[in-house]
Amino acid sequence: MNLEANIRNTKTKGDLKTLRSNGDVPGIIYGGKEQNQKVSFSKKKLKTLMEKENFLSNIITLKIDGNDQNVLPRDIIFDLITDEPIHVDFLRIVKGGTVVLEIPVKFINSENSPGLKRGGVLNIVRRKVELKCPTENIPNELIVDLNDADIGTSFKISSIKLPENVVPTIKGRDFVVATLAAPTVIKEPEKPAEATEGAEDGTEAAPAEGKEGEAKAAAPGDKGETKEEPKKGEEKKSPAEKK
Repeated sequence: MNLEANIRNTKTKGDLKTLRSNGDVPGIIYGGKEQNQKVSFSKKKLKTLMEKENFLSNIITLKIDGNDQNVLPRDIIFDLITDEPIHVDFLRIVKGGTVVLEIPVKFINSENSPGLKRGGVLNIVRRKVELKCPTENIPNELIVDLNDADIGTSFKISSIKLPENVVPTIKGRDFVVATLAAPTVIKEPEKPAEATEGAEDGTEAAPAEGKEGEAKAAAPGDKGETKEEPKKGEEKKSPAEKK
């Protein structure tokens, strides 16, 4: 990663406000035997780098007045309202020095894992691991290979290949980074017995019985009256004829 930078001579808050209003972000380079150096750079170009993965664990080459300076982003200050970067601290990379960084963990070959194919679940315990690294040998990421991994596999820090002289800050135990667990099956609750009666053969439950054990079904508009049917041989007369 490369970033064009300029030496800045800002002395007051007003100077910094003017610099930021022009689309630049102030920063400072520290570390090593050299004095701290005030710099500034384009906010647009800085945000482009920040969008890339592992920005805070990647060495950046600052190009300052024709000279290259390798640095490591250590702290970014954001505006509380706009969430825009307003200041960046860079650690000067000095040969022979060491730094402590959180390095992200990357999982590869998930498509070749028989455990995942059978519905297993990858439980990630640590997405980043804190490491003590020589400044000239900083890894961008830690690789966990899921090739041939089956259910029950545990990925510990000892199973991850670390660069030379790079060691975890957690000492004395082989801590877990991730596990491949069995799938979780959710069992549905059983239905009540009365709700399942009659459902097995596709029929609905029978309506409630009347006093004599017979099911009653009232016709629409029926208020309980019974209609007299004409006797055999008699014609049905209208109310007018009966009079």
